[in-house]
Amino acid sequence: MNLLEDARDMRDTLVALRHDLHREPETGLHVPRTQEKVLEGLQGLPLEISTGSSTTSVTAVLRGGAKAGQSPTILLRADMDALPVAEHTGLEFASRNGSMHACGHDMHTAALVGAARLLAHHRDHLAGDVVFMFQPGEEGWNGARVMLEEGVLEASGRRADSAYAMHVMSNRVPSGLFVSRKGTIMSASHHLDVTVIGQGGHGSAPDTARDPIVATAEMIISLQTAVTREFDIFDPVVVTVGVIRGGVARNVIPDTAGFSATVRCFTPAAAARLEAVIPRVLKGVALARGVEVDIDFHNEYPPTINNAAEVEFGSQVIRELLGEERYFEPDRPSNGSEDFSQVLEEVPGAFFGLGACPPDLDADAVPQNHSPRAMFSDHVLPEAAAVYAALAIERARVTL
Repeated sequence: MNLLEDARDMRDTLVALRHDLHREPETGLHVPRTQEKVLEGLQGLPLEISTGSSTTSVTAVLRGGAKAGQSPTILLRADMDALPVAEHTGLEFASRNGSMHACGHDMHTAALVGAARLLAHHRDHLAGDVVFMFQPGEEGWNGARVMLEEGVLEASGRRADSAYAMHVMSNRVPSGLFVSRKGTIMSASHHLDVTVIGQGGHGSAPDTARDPIVATAEMIISLQTAVTREFDIFDPVVVTVGVIRGGVARNVIPDTAGFSATVRCFTPAAAARLEAVIPRVLKGVALARGVEVDIDFHNEYPPTINNAAEVEFGSQVIRELLGEERYFEPDRPSNGSEDFSQVLEEVPGAFFGLGACPPDLDADAVPQNHSPRAMFSDHVLPEAAAVYAALAIERARVTL
């Protein structure tokens, strides 16, 4: 059995699928064309396939051919959705529909289809069952939670024993390098939406109005100050305001204004403190400026916490398959967030990053994930597929 050689033999097929997915990205929980392409890619394989009832997910189960006693179940996940970003890469297969696979989910999907093909070909070496979790709605839609509620962990008839996912990175990580770490690897994500209610009036006479725009601006600055003055620098918090709303004309004070932000942290202690600090700061500014404030602050995804033993196992699989130099453990987690975190709350497992910057470019100087100019190299697809497959084969063998 040579998984890597077999994966490289299917390179053209994986690249063609990835380009097809990239040309026609879809966002959110309903990605019907993407689902169709995944199902076409799995066609002819000895899989038990089901699709989601409330989303266009695909769950496929492969029964191992080398069973001995009670077979373990290994779950492999790929997210399928894109972002509402207009692409500006200039690639021949670039999207033209106003959305973009700017986070590389087309890469994950193609690699997992490749892993399904590899494992089906090598069923005689598979001492357990594999669940392939093709998930829509990772980008803020909590698709993992939907699939968990629909029973993806029990899809094989036995609760998954281990779960793995990977994510490509367009910058900072050298091309072809796998990265992970024990414990927390990604932050928690929180949603913040604020509406400030004042009293409109003429822009020439602000004293006769209660200006919600000035209060909104002060709230944004006050939150940034709170981050640096009320939280431990060794247990950091990030507040980024991505949307500001308010006003229709330069000489009109509106009745309302507001903003939306993403808030990140790494520990339950910081999350609990956020619950207290954010409302206090916002209400304090509102009181001082004579306006009212409505606050919607809630948790989205918990921190992504890797099981230490699964990271050790996975790193060994990667090193044995690709070489010692192809794996690295960073000393700190990423500020990004993942709904796969909810799978890892239920099942021991690990989340791996993979550098996918085009090899002729400087990974430290190119656009990052979510940029309309982010690019990911096809050359890592066979190795990603082989790593997915090797994790399943080796974990089933170890579990037995």
